[in-house]
Amino acid sequence: MKARIFLTTICLIASAAVAQPPVLDSPFSVNEAQDIATPFNSKLNDPLKGSFYVNETTLEDQTDIAVTVYNNNIALVRDQRKVTMYPGELSLNFADVAEQIRPETVSLRSLSQPGALHILEQNYEYDLINPAKLMEKYVGKKVRLVNFSNEIGFTEVSAELLSTNGGPIYKVDDEIYLGHPGTVVLPEIPENLIAKPSLIWKLSNDGTDHEIEVTYITGGIAWKADYVLTMNRAETMMDLAGWVTLNNGSGATYKNARLKLVAGEVNIAPKATAKQQVGFGWAASMRPEIAPMREESFAEYHLYTLPRRTTIKQNQSKQVSLLTASRVSVGKVYEFRGQTHFYSQKIPTPVEQKVAVFLKFKNEKSNNLGMPLPAGVMRVYQEDSDGMLQFSGEDKIKHTPKDEDIKLRLGNAFDVVGERVQTDFERRSNNVFESEFKITLRNHKESNITVDIVEPLPGDWSILDSSHEYSKKDAHTAVFSVPVRRDGETEVTYRVRVRT
Repeated sequence: MKARIFLTTICLIASAAVAQPPVLDSPFSVNEAQDIATPFNSKLNDPLKGSFYVNETTLEDQTDIAVTVYNNNIALVRDQRKVTMYPGELSLNFADVAEQIRPETVSLRSLSQPGALHILEQNYEYDLINPAKLMEKYVGKKVRLVNFSNEIGFTEVSAELLSTNGGPIYKVDDEIYLGHPGTVVLPEIPENLIAKPSLIWKLSNDGTDHEIEVTYITGGIAWKADYVLTMNRAETMMDLAGWVTLNNGSGATYKNARLKLVAGEVNIAPKATAKQQVGFGWAASMRPEIAPMREESFAEYHLYTLPRRTTIKQNQSKQVSLLTASRVSVGKVYEFRGQTHFYSQKIPTPVEQKVAVFLKFKNEKSNNLGMPLPAGVMRVYQEDSDGMLQFSGEDKIKHTPKDEDIKLRLGNAFDVVGERVQTDFERRSNNVFESEFKITLRNHKESNITVDIVEPLPGDWSILDSSHEYSKKDAHTAVFSVPVRRDGETEVTYRVRVRT
């Protein structure tokens, strides 16, 4: 018979269900248990079927979940479930694990009967069901075509799926169909496709039913700290609110979980790829409404525990309160900084530079702080004359222990001007240079300020003469702390010799 070819579109619908195994009141032998279980369709498709019991556990069996998130875009998951098992060897499908699980990190233990449960083999199955994969698995097999159009003279027919390359091709009797205007119905889900990521174990069970705890590391979860600092108009006091931003892209939802965060640089062996963390912006009006996190030392790191349970959904960005502090004393620092090459060569004059503005405070208990602060971004807000909060700058901090100083760069001063003039330069030898500078600072603010002139001097250096006193901050830095009156001007001169 001459083949007819139909060019149409296709709509795929497939469905399947897996029944849960029955709960038996008394133990049976392997064969007896299989005979009883079979009528209830309790066995999953398994390459070892006929030799082992096959159980499945899902989130419905979960009794507890805990998640500890690290700075390295990873998390440690502890999943506890009650599972019905028979003694002997069996297969267990542990479903609803994170898609980004690291299978080599999995551990399993029985909480109810310690030492009675052992993993003999483990597989991580992530070949998930979708229409394209279902069709691929049925190439060369029989399917049913159900027609909802009057263009073809049948309502339902058996067909062989010949190919899915570039679209489905069917053979019905001796006729070839390129696509089908109705629905493709598949008899069942292939045994090597699953509905959700699962760990498939071959277990040795010396007990009966168990409450188990499965622990594993997953990628795709990241957290970072954000801080909101609200400063008074006098710029002497502030309130601080710390927040945690948690981003979950691990491929799983953790419902009603115990949440802990680890701050510190935990060493992780490098991987080929890593997902980027998702950023999150904060508004000045956000305020914590719940108790902050509990902090404690943990190994060489710091552990922060949320005092309540929370649900961490897949593809969700969540914020929780980290800490709060009120009436924290702060101070502003104005800094006029040179550059290393200024002192060993002639420079154009005059050199107009910006005066940077910093906010500085002590992270100590006497200053209403004293808690180790995770690395993150601190954003500063300040009231204007109408009492409205305005954004005045932000800066990143590193992991900061208690009793350490925190210095935030807010930007450049508008009303403070610095000017540098190299008044003399001499080359004493191939590597010895002398420079003389005049630095002028002008303050157009309505208050008196102090400006730190920071000179990063290279090599061996000595200041031969200066109009103001200076301090040697370190081996390569000299600092002149210079008061400048409001609407006033201060001039600093000095001569320096450097050996490079």
